[in-house]
Amino acid sequence: MVSVLAAPELYAFIGGEPPDVEGLRARYERLAVGGSADGSQEWHNWIARRVGDGVAVGTVQATVSAGAGSGRVADVAWVVGAPFQGRGYAVEAASALVAWLRERGVTEVRAHIHPEHAASARVAERIGLTPSGVLDDEGEQIWRSALPAQRLETAR
Repeated sequence: MVSVLAAPELYAFIGGEPPDVEGLRARYERLAVGGSADGSQEWHNWIARRVGDGVAVGTVQATVSAGAGSGRVADVAWVVGAPFQGRGYAVEAASALVAWLRERGVTEVRAHIHPEHAASARVAERIGLTPSGVLDDEGEQIWRSALPAQRLETAR
């Protein structure tokens, strides 16, 4: 993953810099815990790989917490390595993530996207999110989608 995340341009909108092996290992160890110490958040993280050859192309992640009422909300993010961009990997991986979240009862999905990051805005749009008109504390636009509750068939 160090090579996938190595391009400095990946950090133009999200901040930070390319990780080294030790930094990435430490980050993954923190994430592997699976959630916040107080239990209020679940952390889900995956490496996105090409189907044909298994080559890692990026990551997707979701932080799930209790929403208003009885629903659960997920903040999602994706990163695709520079050599793999423009091939639909972000849309495919983020779509799979949203479907997975829906199957687990998440009723709202949000993404925080820098207003000038057109590529991420296109991905958000393609996975069914719309800009809310609200900026977070970092100045990023919150994109959101309310997911309809799945209807379960019941026997009569």
